[in-house]
Amino acid sequence: MDETVISTQNLTKVYRMGKVEVNALCGVSIQIKKGELVAIMGPSGSGKSTLMNIIGCLDLPTAGEYILDGENVSRLRDSQLAHVRNRKVGFVFQSFNLLPRATALANVELPLSYSGVTRGRREKALKALESVGLTDRVRHKPTELSGGQQQRVAIARALVNDPAILLADEPTGNLDSKAGKEIMDLILELNQSKGTTVIIVTHDQNIASNSRRIIHLQDGLVIEEGS
Repeated sequence: MDETVISTQNLTKVYRMGKVEVNALCGVSIQIKKGELVAIMGPSGSGKSTLMNIIGCLDLPTAGEYILDGENVSRLRDSQLAHVRNRKVGFVFQSFNLLPRATALANVELPLSYSGVTRGRREKALKALESVGLTDRVRHKPTELSGGQQQRVAIARALVNDPAILLADEPTGNLDSKAGKEIMDLILELNQSKGTTVIIVTHDQNIASNSRRIIHLQDGLVIEEGS
C-alpha cells in the first residue's frame, strides 16, 4: 500500500504583473508520507509561501502535478478545490484566524458545518478540544483566552474533520517562548500519538529542528532535503 500523502512533480508557479513574469516555483518535486512531520524552510522570496498555498489547496500550480491523499488536485475548479481543502487539509496560522465573537466550541464546529455535518457535530468538536487540553474553555471566546489557548483552539479546529494533513504556517510566531514550546510539544504529541501528517512552514530553525525532515527552498527550487 502506498503511504504517500503528498506528491508533487515539477510544480511551477508563474505570477504575471503586467508585462513582468515572476517565477515563484521553478519545478518542485517532493514526497511526504503519511505520519511524517516535515518542515519547509527558506528565506523571503524562496517560494515557501507559494508552495504552502498549493499544498493547502489555496492555489493551483501553473504547471506540474500535485497528488493529495491519492487525488490529483492540480487542475480542479475553485469549487472543487474548496471541497478538497475542507475535507483533507487542516490549517494552523500564525494569527490564529478565530472568529472573535464565537466561542471556542463554535469556532471548532465551523469546518464540520462547511462540510454539511449535522449528526454528532458538537460531540466531535468537544472531542477535538479535549485532545488539545481545553475541555474547561469550550464556552470562552478568543478575547477570554491566552495566545497559546487560542492556538490550541485553532489546532482543534484544524483536526476536527480528520484531515489528511495538518498544515501549520509559523504556528508559534505570535506566541512567547513558553507558549510556543507548549504548542510545538502539542503538535509533536499529535504527530506521534495519532499519526497526524504535519507540514510546518517556518523560517525559525528552532521550530524546524523539531521535525524529522527539512525541505529547504531557494529561488523556487528545492536545494536540500535533510533529516
